[in-house]
Amino acid sequence: MSAPPYPPASDSWEGLVRLWEETDWPEGCKVEIVEGSIRVTPPAMNHHAYIASRIQSALHPDLPEEWGIHQRQSVLVPACRALLTPDVLVLPSSVLVEFGTEHYVPATHAALVAEITSPSTAAQDRIEKLFAYARAGIPLYLLIDPHATGSPTIHLYGEPGDDKYRVLWAGTFGEAVPVPAPFDLALDTSAFPRP
Repeated sequence: MSAPPYPPASDSWEGLVRLWEETDWPEGCKVEIVEGSIRVTPPAMNHHAYIASRIQSALHPDLPEEWGIHQRQSVLVPACRALLTPDVLVLPSSVLVEFGTEHYVPATHAALVAEITSPSTAAQDRIEKLFAYARAGIPLYLLIDPHATGSPTIHLYGEPGDDKYRVLWAGTFGEAVPVPAPFDLALDTSAFPRP
């Protein structure tokens, strides 16, 4: 269960980011700013970490050498008053060097983000992050949703414009997700565990 949002959305953006940077948050928790409020969620379950690892392994072989795949790297979307930490983030490694003294990078540099829902973050991943990532212009958003009603689902969003994504592909666990250029791969989801 995640902690209630803090502080109220009326605080200044700079103050929120400074609070996020300077507070000693609980070890292992994910701390993000979503729609102007700081949200703290507990460490991910093992199934969550396993899926993130499988995505990273699938993307890695054909990734250009100058790019990196990261877990727990935060991205900044000031237009949405958001500082988010995707479960998987792909971006040029030079961005980390360029912003080396910060705790985050501008989301506009990301090529792909992936989120894996948990019971406490499912709505946030499906709605608020979908909007923020589209607004930032991130080309691909992979939403792995083990907690969807009925059966675990997967959505691949792309072609951001007007703060929205187009659904490029939708399916369920067990199907191969066609991830387009620059990745050009079929992401095998047959080993994704169900909650």
